[in-house]
Amino acid sequence: MSARLNHAQPYVLGFFRIVVGLLFAAHGAASLFGILGGAAGTDGGTLDAGAWPGWYAAVIQLVGGGLVLLGLGTRAAAFVSSGSMAYAYFHVHQEHALWPIQNGGEPSAMFCWAFLLLVFTGSGAFGLDRLLVRRTATRGERVPDQAPVTA
Repeated sequence: MSARLNHAQPYVLGFFRIVVGLLFAAHGAASLFGILGGAAGTDGGTLDAGAWPGWYAAVIQLVGGGLVLLGLGTRAAAFVSSGSMAYAYFHVHQEHALWPIQNGGEPSAMFCWAFLLLVFTGSGAFGLDRLLVRRTATRGERVPDQAPVTA
């Protein structure tokens, strides 16, 4: 049983990355453009360009989520995204109450930890990172370090 689970690990990790990236990018798109059923601005519309910190957070969500979704620069995009969610939790939500269930910071906390996991695991299966690594390896060029995938 354990061998089968280990064999499926990169694929499950790839699906996890895709779902987390999609949800994060959708949140950014909703905040920036008012699409996908969301309107995150304080006036019920989109965020004003350059408004601190919301507009910058939404750009990180859209771009970082898109990169994670595609599995392109996954570790770097996940690192920046995790940091932005840590900032959101500690500087936006925690001032209202200590626990995420009390202060509305559950999504920020969950995204923060999910992206931190991806920093250490990499993109898993189905990511563009892996395609680029394979293409580089077939040309005989130096291959960047990747987390080992257990088979």
